[in-house]
Amino acid sequence: MTELPAPPKAEQRPHQYSRHGYTIDDPYFWMKDPAYPEVNDKNVLDYLKAENAYFDAAMKPREALVDTLFKEMKGRIKEDDSSVPQKDGDWLYWYAYQVGGQYPIHYRKLAAGGEDMVLFDEPSEAEGKEYYRLGILEVSPDGKLIAYAADSNGSERFTLKVREIASGKELETISSVVNGDVVWASDSKSLVYTEVNDQWRSYRALHHVLGTDPRTDKVIYEEKDELGFQVAVGDTQDEQWIVIGTGDNQTSELRLLPASNPAAEPILISPRKEKRLYSVDSAHGKLWVHTNDEHVNFRLAEADPKNPGEWKTVIPGSDRVYLTGVATFKKHMILSQRVDGLDQVILRDYETGKESRVPFAEASYSAGLSSNPEYDPDVYRVSYSSMVTPRTTYEYDPAKNMLTTLKVQEIPSGYDPSQYATERVTITARDGTKVPVSVVYKKGFRKDGEGKLFLYAYGAYGYAIPPSFSTVRLSLLDRGYAYAIAHIRGGDDLGYNWYLQGKAKARWNTFHDFADVAKGLVEAGFTRAGNIAINGGSAGGELMGVVSNTDPELWGAVVADVPFVDVLSTMLDESLPLTPGEWPEWGNPITDKEAFELIRGYSPYDNVEAKSYPPMLITGGLNDPRVTYWEPAKWAAKLRETKTDKNVLLLKTNMGAGHGGKSGRFDSLKEDAEAYAFVLWQMGGE
Repeated sequence: MTELPAPPKAEQRPHQYSRHGYTIDDPYFWMKDPAYPEVNDKNVLDYLKAENAYFDAAMKPREALVDTLFKEMKGRIKEDDSSVPQKDGDWLYWYAYQVGGQYPIHYRKLAAGGEDMVLFDEPSEAEGKEYYRLGILEVSPDGKLIAYAADSNGSERFTLKVREIASGKELETISSVVNGDVVWASDSKSLVYTEVNDQWRSYRALHHVLGTDPRTDKVIYEEKDELGFQVAVGDTQDEQWIVIGTGDNQTSELRLLPASNPAAEPILISPRKEKRLYSVDSAHGKLWVHTNDEHVNFRLAEADPKNPGEWKTVIPGSDRVYLTGVATFKKHMILSQRVDGLDQVILRDYETGKESRVPFAEASYSAGLSSNPEYDPDVYRVSYSSMVTPRTTYEYDPAKNMLTTLKVQEIPSGYDPSQYATERVTITARDGTKVPVSVVYKKGFRKDGEGKLFLYAYGAYGYAIPPSFSTVRLSLLDRGYAYAIAHIRGGDDLGYNWYLQGKAKARWNTFHDFADVAKGLVEAGFTRAGNIAINGGSAGGELMGVVSNTDPELWGAVVADVPFVDVLSTMLDESLPLTPGEWPEWGNPITDKEAFELIRGYSPYDNVEAKSYPPMLITGGLNDPRVTYWEPAKWAAKLRETKTDKNVLLLKTNMGAGHGGKSGRFDSLKEDAEAYAFVLWQMGGE
């Protein structure tokens, strides 16, 4: 620390709030700009800039290392990479990058033959912008128009426009507060979209007829539930129906509109029931319903669109087989499943019920149905990778039960998979639960208890972290690290109940699983306490904060990306954009004393203590609507004031980006290089 200037010292201002008989001190409450989502408070901005300057000063001696890592990572990216063209109607669609390009160009050509045509030029659209993200690019059914939506600051409020493809002429700007998908009507004369309100909640679906004033757009459905239901739109695989959905993390309700007549009255499939989820697809004049109403791992049912609320079981729920999704094509129903934590892609015959599994050779992998826009294809596009196998695009021919490789991710600087090994380890958590862990390392890694380990997890919202390939990760593996993914409760890696065992009142299972996995890997000889670098983002950043409080001696370095660490204050503030919709996940501490006490017991910011903490790199985004910028800022300030060690603590706030960091593919890599450089610096491997 002698090489660094004094770190920023944030002002403390007395602030308290009381709830359920408790009084909470929050001396950094002032970091929330009262004008949010506008952030103009000079004191707030000055503090964030001071922290960024401190980050720059700390990392300056590591510039050469960051540059080396960045060049390694960039060297593994095929700069002129492109996707495999995919047929949709009369056209083939694909995207391609130019050498040095941060964003792709989207192309198409006639499937029968013809010249390549630029459909949408992202680099040109992004030129001069610090941040650019294309959220929607939908071609009209007649192939003449595109509806597209882009975000230019990371706030996740997208501007929706319609453009004529042949001339490139902008026809209309429909809305500047769009979030979610857009669905065209069958006749290409209108479209359905969703808007967000001031609380960043997607609250209504609208129907826009081209050529009319968007201010007169008909509201198809508006969600009145102020507890956080969000509205979304989509369509069925046979393109017969537009689906209007509303719900939160545990409850859903769907309506149907004929794609041929979006102005019709929506058809309610089944009224919402608390803690019941369902989704629908359509084929052969039937609705196919995927729901958890009778079994935690979901079942498949069929229904008549004329009586959509009566569901007849086709595939019952299973304790072992987790049915994660269903896509209904003309010839086959394709089931996405997870068995013992491994992905399965199953083709099912409508008439006989006969099933066949798409064959995958490795013992641990990540696989799933890829983009298949047509209703009646002869072959199906499938994506695949493993911890040692680069991303692969296959074509599966059901008639031959054969996978044909269409594309394997190219790594220009070279990659030999035979030099790496992966294994799946099972660690017993403190309550006896068996937690799977995916580990990869370069061959020659010795399990002598002295190795260096990078441990990653998320553990929330039922999101499973797949054991998939990463070119970025190779920079650690080649420096002798093992890299592990802990498939902890809170994700749905081992079924939907695996998720339920890590949410709300069971939240401590997630944190205990992670710490117990680390201890188990120490016992297995992969590493030792203090030789473990850990990383998680968003809800995974919450995890980083909790285990930094509970088990600081285990970690040699902590990287917490956009961490959800001010949990108690955020869940008590129903004026914040996402808070009401998050109560099913975390509990509602406003009305529920037990939930208040639970969150108060683990909320990282509220549990910072006067003790030694590991070296930490914390990131945030000024425009982040999911984890607001002040959460990482308040946490960093309180850690600086309270902790007793002299370990490095850095806070970097992206002043022009949101939840996902910088948007360009190389800018994003630069942030990966900075994080890895920080880890190597703190773990003694510069």
